[in-house]
Amino acid sequence: METRFLGRSGLKVSALGFSAGTFGGKGPLFSAWGNTDVTEARRMIDLSLDAGLTFFDTADVYSDGASESILGEALRGCRDRVILSSKTWLRLGEGANDAGTSRLRLLKAVDASLKRLGTDYLDLLQLHAFDAMTPIEETLSTLDDLVRAGKVRYLGVSNFSGWQLMKSLGIADRHGWSRYVANQTYYSLIGRDYEWELMPLGIDQGVGAVVWSPLGWGRLTGKLRRGQPLPATSRLHDTADVGPSVAQERLFRIVDALDIVAEETGKSIPQIAINWLLQRPTVSTVLIGARNEEQLRQNLGAIGWQLTADQIARLDAASAMEAPYPYYPYWRGQFSERSPLPVQAFPPFAGAAP
Repeated sequence: METRFLGRSGLKVSALGFSAGTFGGKGPLFSAWGNTDVTEARRMIDLSLDAGLTFFDTADVYSDGASESILGEALRGCRDRVILSSKTWLRLGEGANDAGTSRLRLLKAVDASLKRLGTDYLDLLQLHAFDAMTPIEETLSTLDDLVRAGKVRYLGVSNFSGWQLMKSLGIADRHGWSRYVANQTYYSLIGRDYEWELMPLGIDQGVGAVVWSPLGWGRLTGKLRRGQPLPATSRLHDTADVGPSVAQERLFRIVDALDIVAEETGKSIPQIAINWLLQRPTVSTVLIGARNEEQLRQNLGAIGWQLTADQIARLDAASAMEAPYPYYPYWRGQFSERSPLPVQAFPPFAGAAP
């Protein structure tokens, strides 16, 4: 499998990564994602490694730590073959300091994650969200200490806005602290907001995208069809309200375009949607999830081939949407003389949701 640099760092990661969010299945949200146990996790990891996928991502909050525990047990004996990533910030416990990115919380959370994962270091630690209550200097100095202590190799964020990420990078640079090189971000054909600010920031600052939910919260599986009810087995029955909303007309316009490309390529809709992401600027790795081995095999089929420029252009056009202010003048090309766009912009279709 192709490997790519993680942002402007020396670390190379596989073009596809594995999300262990389906491991454990504890709680209403994560049980809807999957309930993979250690035995099945081992089979999935072996299948991934055989395909060249070596990047594995989890979080302490996934199934209340069970995801980390299962992943760590399943990786026993092959830790040196993988890039191991986890996240922290979200509440995990009832104590006053069991959430956020204070020095106390970070030191405690990293030690707990390392114990559950059965390792003495993380290749990548990402903050699951921005903590507006903790001084950025406190967070960044603690993260730098963790890097210098050898418990963490590289740093990243997730769910940050542009100003939050840029301010953090500026402070890290001013103090000579380790800087973020990864941004775990939502990005898909039906969710292209990442392109408006975070993608240009990533290009400028060398922050690589670790893409989560490449199939738009399960909407780009090929199972959702115009005029048909939501399949009874769809996890969207339980998770649709958690993720971003999508206008139905826009969704099915994209699905129609994917159907045409699927007929041309002989590939599935999920494989095409993931391959489209792999052609986008700043994308270091795309996280794929799977409830079972068959889903994993299908998702692994997204690599080893490429969409043509014409196919990409048609998918771009079908998924185009009007950017909000202050982005829309740039995406309309009004300032292109001095501010070129990172990807080709298309005027939105009439009636497209803003």
